[in-house]
Amino acid sequence: MIQRIQTIYLILALVVTGVLPFCFPLWTLNDGKEYYFMADQFYTLVFGLGTTFSLISILFYKKRQHQFVLNRLTIILNLILLGLFVYRSLNLSGETPAVSLKGIGMFLPIVAIVMLVLANKAIKKDEDLVKSVDRLR
Repeated sequence: MIQRIQTIYLILALVVTGVLPFCFPLWTLNDGKEYYFMADQFYTLVFGLGTTFSLISILFYKKRQHQFVLNRLTIILNLILLGLFVYRSLNLSGETPAVSLKGIGMFLPIVAIVMLVLANKAIKKDEDLVKSVDRLR
């Protein structure tokens, strides 16, 4: 399980969606308060689902097709989350340069998407290898 490169990518995606949102704020409001993902229930739900899907995908190490599909669902969730962040950052009421500062937490879904795409690439490579060995039998 851990010797496969896709498991490493999935663990990194798990850390990006499950641990780092607690460390990095999404943005800083004009009064100096940092806005974390826990302030909005929808952000919490989507980050939680992404973390859960990554963990389940790690546990499905023997079922490569299930891993592949679960990773695609997680990518879609992260794209939705990224879209919400972009929408929120473009539509902050009274947006001026001093009103809010975008935090590094807004870019966490991008890192998670990259890790999941790399994991899917490695899963596809493993699946092709298994199919080629099955042809030789």
